[in-house]
Amino acid sequence: MYPGVYASKLADQPAIVMAASGETIAFGELEARENRLAHLFRARGLGRLDHVAIFMENNARYVECCGASERSGLYYTCINSFLTPEELAYIVNNCEARILITSQAKREVALAALKDCPRVELCIVVDGPGEGERIVNLEDATKGFPATPIADERLGTAMLYSSGTTGRPKGILRPLPDQPPTQRLPLFDFLDKLWGYREGMIYLSPAPLYHSAPQAAVNLAIAKGAKVVIMERFDPEHYLQLVEKYRITHSQLVPTMFSRMLKLPADVRKKYDLSSLEVVVHAAAPCPAQVKEQMIDWWGPIIHEYYGATEGMGFTACNTPEWLAHRGTVGKLMLGDLHVLDEEMNPVRKGEPGTLWFKSGTPFEYFNDPEKTRESRSADGSLSTVGDVGYLDDDGYLYLTDRATFMIISGGVNIYPQECENLLITHPKVSDAAVFGVPNEDLGEEVKAVVQPMPGVAAGPALAQELIAFCNEHLARQKVPRSIDFADELPRLPTGKLYKRILRDRYWGNRTSRIV
Repeated sequence: MYPGVYASKLADQPAIVMAASGETIAFGELEARENRLAHLFRARGLGRLDHVAIFMENNARYVECCGASERSGLYYTCINSFLTPEELAYIVNNCEARILITSQAKREVALAALKDCPRVELCIVVDGPGEGERIVNLEDATKGFPATPIADERLGTAMLYSSGTTGRPKGILRPLPDQPPTQRLPLFDFLDKLWGYREGMIYLSPAPLYHSAPQAAVNLAIAKGAKVVIMERFDPEHYLQLVEKYRITHSQLVPTMFSRMLKLPADVRKKYDLSSLEVVVHAAAPCPAQVKEQMIDWWGPIIHEYYGATEGMGFTACNTPEWLAHRGTVGKLMLGDLHVLDEEMNPVRKGEPGTLWFKSGTPFEYFNDPEKTRESRSADGSLSTVGDVGYLDDDGYLYLTDRATFMIISGGVNIYPQECENLLITHPKVSDAAVFGVPNEDLGEEVKAVVQPMPGVAAGPALAQELIAFCNEHLARQKVPRSIDFADELPRLPTGKLYKRILRDRYWGNRTSRIV
């Protein structure tokens, strides 16, 4: 997010517009704010490759906090704004953040987490008052610094977290070249060309900025001198209103957003002029074929799809004509080297499902976790996987048939069930627990738990509500089961491994794919 090239050319032109409040930040002001914060980082002793964490909802100060980090050579970690203090503290400590940036809306959670984060030297509240020397207001803390760039600007980048099947999130660390921020990473130039990003475009961002996809998309748009309209939260009709109001040209969504717009009354859907749209990208979760067909009928051949893990091992993409010719595909390989292998690491035939392995498009490691890094690699270290299952057709287009080990994708959000299972098993009334995704027409999947009660404990609605309340106390709301069923005994192998597929398949019926 380097607006410097446009700071004088577009100084008075809007760079950021908040959709609900209308608050606007011009390119000149965005440049000044990023520079002041970068000076603060240096004044606090942060140098290249140091870490900061950002924990807040979508607001007007989010972009400058990422941008200042990118201009200072820092790794910055954007954190899910729905986490509990315990979950937040784990990531802040794990990423070794020296500064935590938060908002007044998230202040209570952030300050509770700080009690368990001794490494954090400073907490910056972007829109709320300071409190002593460790907690400061952003404006107050930066007002004495120059609005010009720091002398030693270097390229920084995001270090985002991807939860693992063993529960705890993992930081995805990529090598960071020692170069100025005006020299972007090659991936960004590739995406610019793929999606037709251009000067003068107007981008609408409807998703949480702590997600990798919207965070990168806003980055790309700002770098092109685009006006970026950021929704504080997604609402289907408001999205359509914004497209008409601002003459939006580019946007990126998740399939749940498509589904919710399609469920609007016909007269509402026809009410707004969407003719300005040039490119609409979707990812984060597989899109039901019937939903995508309806969107193409409505919006025309402007919808692009891609598939790629946050780890960046590989990347597939397709445009509308390609998808229509290969219905259900997530695209053709464009980055990385894809291998579809069976359990013995042998190649499978075309059209036969297997685990997806990549010779990495971009090298990565899990931060401070060599064991998890090794687990993601093949025995010889040449291939990486997140455990997704799929197949290639004769034309080389990829289709997904299952997920990373029992990962749940609900409304575009990745949820790994092990963390909830580990929590449930600590409850005194629970003998064993399994958590997995079950079909949800709106979200794609929702979180379901099946619990084996302790002997003498009565299963039923009262126990289910007690356990859901228990989960709510300790987990972000996306991770909490929407419902709990009970079983006399859960299926475990002699080794002790839970054979979860037996349970999950009961809820998926005869579907040939777990991708809904």
